[in-house]
Amino acid sequence: MLVEGETRYTRSGDLNIAYQVLGDGPIDLVWAPGYMSHLEQNQWWPEYATFLERLASFSRLIMFDRRGTGLSDRILALGSFEFAERGTHVLKGVPGEWHLHAVTAAA
Repeated sequence: MLVEGETRYTRSGDLNIAYQVLGDGPIDLVWAPGYMSHLEQNQWWPEYATFLERLASFSRLIMFDRRGTGLSDRILALGSFEFAERGTHVLKGVPGEWHLHAVTAAA
C-alpha cells in the first residue's frame, strides 16, 4: 500500500520542518513519529502505510518530521528540553482551521 501526501514545509525559527496532511475528516490528529522518520520513505513500509491510511480515514492527519530528522532541516547541536518541547508548536504554520482533538507521539 502507498500513502501519498504532498510534502510541505513550515518554519520554526531558522529551520524548515517537513509535514504532510492526509485525509479530510472532522478532527485534526497530529502524528509525531519518533526520531527515525522520513515522510517520503515511511510510506513504503506496508504496515505503516496501512496504519496511516486508517488514521486518515476519520481525521485530517497531520504528520511531520521532527527537527533534525527526515526531510526537516538538520540541527547542529542537541537542544534543551524546551527546544524539544516546541516540536508540535511548529505546526501552527499548517494552513486550515484547527480543531485538534488528539496528539500522538512515539518516544
